[in-house]
Amino acid sequence: MADPAARAAELRALLKEHNYLYHVLDAPEVSDIEFDELFRELQGLEATHPEVVVPDSPTRQVGGPVSDAFAPVTHRERMFSLDNVESLEDLEAWRTRLVRLLDREPNAYSCELKIDGLAISLTYEAGHLVRAATRGDGITGEDITANVRTIGNVPRVLRGDAPSVVEVRGEIYMPVSAFDELNERQAAEGKPPYVNPRNTAAGSVRQKDPAATAARRLSLWAYQIGFLEGGPELASHTEQMDWISELGLPVNPENRAVGTIDEVEAYVRNAEDHRHTHDYDTDGIVIKVDSLADQRDLGFTAKSPRWAVAYKLPPEEKTTTLLDIKINVGRTGAVTPYAVLEPVFVGGVTVTNTTLHNESDLHRRNVRPGDTVIVRRAGDVIPEIVGPVLSLRPKGLPQWHMPEECPFCGNPIVLPDGEAKAKCTGGYECPSRLREYLAHFAGRGAMDIEGLGYKTVDLLLSEGLVRDPADVFTLKPDDLLGREGWGEISVANLLGAIDEAKDRDVGRLLTGFGIDHVGGTVARVLARRFGSIDALSSATEDDITEIDGIGPEIAGSVVAWFNDDENARLVEKMRAAGVRMIDPIVEEAGGDLLEGVTVVITGSLDGYSRSEAKAAVEDRGGKVTGSVSGKTTALVAGASPGSKMTRAVDLGVPVLDEDAFIRLLEEGQDSLGG
Repeated sequence: MADPAARAAELRALLKEHNYLYHVLDAPEVSDIEFDELFRELQGLEATHPEVVVPDSPTRQVGGPVSDAFAPVTHRERMFSLDNVESLEDLEAWRTRLVRLLDREPNAYSCELKIDGLAISLTYEAGHLVRAATRGDGITGEDITANVRTIGNVPRVLRGDAPSVVEVRGEIYMPVSAFDELNERQAAEGKPPYVNPRNTAAGSVRQKDPAATAARRLSLWAYQIGFLEGGPELASHTEQMDWISELGLPVNPENRAVGTIDEVEAYVRNAEDHRHTHDYDTDGIVIKVDSLADQRDLGFTAKSPRWAVAYKLPPEEKTTTLLDIKINVGRTGAVTPYAVLEPVFVGGVTVTNTTLHNESDLHRRNVRPGDTVIVRRAGDVIPEIVGPVLSLRPKGLPQWHMPEECPFCGNPIVLPDGEAKAKCTGGYECPSRLREYLAHFAGRGAMDIEGLGYKTVDLLLSEGLVRDPADVFTLKPDDLLGREGWGEISVANLLGAIDEAKDRDVGRLLTGFGIDHVGGTVARVLARRFGSIDALSSATEDDITEIDGIGPEIAGSVVAWFNDDENARLVEKMRAAGVRMIDPIVEEAGGDLLEGVTVVITGSLDGYSRSEAKAAVEDRGGKVTGSVSGKTTALVAGASPGSKMTRAVDLGVPVLDEDAFIRLLEEGQDSLGG
């Protein structure tokens, strides 16, 4: 056996580096499974050889170096994402939709290289940079002003006649030359290289110390005006870019305004041919309708502008060796094969594992352990195996088949009739399934039990303290006190969080159950309609499908889950442990207060996050949509409401401030008056 102290030191170094890559640079090089395997190996070594334990071991730290130094920023106008097109045929279809909507051809198009970086918003007031924020979820981002001020080509003060307020959107990126220099320094210092410029740039602007950001030689390309007050009247996107360039903001010289879709296609082909000739990475081309008046007429879908698309460049492909095919068992018992690959750098990341979805998909792709396979990153995001290089396949290479027994619990693996996914029949006996189930049940989207993450779940399972999610609610102090890392305070905190979770609403409990096809939104709808676990468990499929938006697949899944004897026992154990089974909205007789009410929420509210406001309406039987129409009951408008306010006024839809919104929640539709 290798020297335990040397192996422990090696594992600590690996885990610290992976923590740093994941939490600080947003650039993981290994999967969660691989990280957990390294972590458990170190835990085992430290348990067997206490002499190798050091105070700063990753096993004694919670999580990684996550930065909480950035305050939330609500964007003046939402930062939308773009719809993608992946072929010239798709691009032509987009143009056809534009012509139909405008009843004519757009006068011009703007073509820009899509920079592979981090989208940000820069706000200048009276010419001075006052705020820089990440895109975040499009509504709320992180305040990274101090770090962005260190980027050399981001002006702190605009030139010329600056407007009273202008918000400019752009992309922060790391030049390829700067990335290469950074990795040369890493190599000289004996440190592992960074994976790609994009993730390195994203991590660099989120450093706690602005000096660390300054050392990374980041740059900016500005690509759009998000908000303008007190500026000139501009008629086109091209005019906007020319104007902000005069103010001193960097605009990519490759931008072009062209008159026809044929010229757009020529720009696309040229960009593909010269993809790797720039000192920055590109992953596509952004095409916009140039006229701002046309942009306003075309408007937005729920998530994207109709007047712009991103033409995605083909993903990069590489070959590597398929070393093995293994399986995971998820929280529902579904068995998923995955490929273990000889590490390969493709599409900007090192790929070591990739899913194979199911056995029939694997056979369709005709891949076998020992094959040389083609790997690509679909959409430059998800790594996938395209297929084998058959000319390099060794003779006699056998086809892979799903094992008959689960390697984690020894129970049979079966393929239910009509389903593509095999399932482990071990139920809660399967440690792999139970581990994933417990982590899901305790997660933020479900029962939200603070402190019950994978590390604690692994401890509870390894010590035999829980055999199903209900056992979590019967844990006692003596079960944990005295174990490594568990003192009186940490035990009290965990048990306090568990006790608090007993009173979660029924929608969260349903989400935690992990019923197929029942996520958070469907769970809230079911909880609101039936009001209690008992009422839902006795409902028929017809009862459930009477709910607007609930189809037979969801209904069948819910009925099957409650008819399962093992699940029925789980529910009764939770009831006995004191877990809430009746929704508080039902107990307060307010569950149908907003039935028939459709609300649109825009801008930022002081007392509610966007998700909290949406849940408050839905919990009272109302509906929240993303756009104002004649069917909208009311628009709830917080700060910086945007174009939805104008639309509501034009249609005569009542506009509610936050106080009026609270009255609506308390009094129902009567609060709106006549």
